[in-house]
Amino acid sequence: MSAPFYYTDDREFMDAAVRQNGHALRHASDALKADRAIVLVAVQQHGDALQYAAEALKADREVALAAVGNNGSALRHAADALKADREVALAAVGNYGGALRHAAEALCADHAIVLAAVLQEGFALWYAAEALQADREVVLAAVRQDGWSLQFAVDALQADREVVLAAVQKHGHALKYAADALKADRAIVLAAVRNYGGALRHAAEALCADRAIVLAAVGNYGGALQFAAEELRADLTIVTAAVRQDGDALKWAAPVLQADEWLQLLTRRCRSHLPARMRAFLELARAQVDAAVQAQVDLFLIKRGLDEWISAKRKTAKEEDAHARKRHKSK
Repeated sequence: MSAPFYYTDDREFMDAAVRQNGHALRHASDALKADRAIVLVAVQQHGDALQYAAEALKADREVALAAVGNNGSALRHAADALKADREVALAAVGNYGGALRHAAEALCADHAIVLAAVLQEGFALWYAAEALQADREVVLAAVRQDGWSLQFAVDALQADREVVLAAVQKHGHALKYAADALKADRAIVLAAVRNYGGALRHAAEALCADRAIVLAAVGNYGGALQFAAEELRADLTIVTAAVRQDGDALKWAAPVLQADEWLQLLTRRCRSHLPARMRAFLELARAQVDAAVQAQVDLFLIKRGLDEWISAKRKTAKEEDAHARKRHKSK
C-alpha cells in the first residue's frame, strides 16, 4: 500500500519513515529520492533501499558503500562503475559473499575479493573466475565454509584429498562431487557418513560393504541402510542400529529381518512409543527448527529484494492451514 500522496514530498515525514524502514524510500517523491541525506539514512537502515534512489545517487560512492555495508546484495543496484570499484565490492562481499555475482567480471578474478567472498559464503565460489575455482587456497576456504561448494571447484581439486576431506567434514553429502578415487578412500567416506549418513549413497561399492562404515552411516541416518551392500542389510546389528535411529529403516532390511518380530516391535516403539515428555520435547524442537528455517528463508528473500514473496508465502501457508482445519472438522 502506497503512502498518501501528500506525505511523499514531505521531507520531515519521509526522514522519519526511512529511519524506521529504509524501504519506505520507494514511496518518496522523485525529489526526495534524489535527496542525498534522505537516501543515505534509508540505505543505512536497509541497504537494499538503494534500488529506489535516483540514478545519480546509485553512482554516489559513499551512498553505495553505506548500502553494501548494511546489505551486501545491494551491490546489484549500484551503478556499473561502482560494481567495478574494488573497495565497494570488497565491502559488499565482506557483508554477504554471494554479492560477488553482482561485481564486475574483472573483480570476480581478483584473488583478495573472491577469498573474502568465500570466507563469508562458500557458495560464492560459483561466481568466481575459473582461474580462482582452480586456486587451492580459495577452494579450501570455500569448502571449509560450505562443503557443497566443492561442486564448483575444478576437477583437479575435487581429486585433492585435503580439499575433499574438509568438504565432507563440513557437509557429508559433498562426497557426491569428489573424484571417484576419493569416493573409494575409506577415511574420507567415513568422515562423510559421520557427518551425514546418507552420503553412503555416493561411496564406492566396496565401501558400501564395509561393516564399520555402514554402521557409522546408519547410526547417523537410519535410511542409509538402503545404500548398504545386500549382506549388510541382513546383519542384525546394523539393521538394529538403523531402526533405532529411524523406525522406518526396517523396510530396507533383508526380508528375513523385516519379518523378525523383535525388530517389528522395535520399529513400532521407535515410531510412536516415545514417552510423553520426549514427544513434547521433539514437538518443541521441531517448531524451533521450523522457525529458524523460516527466518533463514525470509532473510534469503530479503537480501535478494524479494520481500513480497514473504507475505505471499505466508498467505499461502495460512490458506493451507485453514483448509487443513476445515478438512479435519469435516471428518
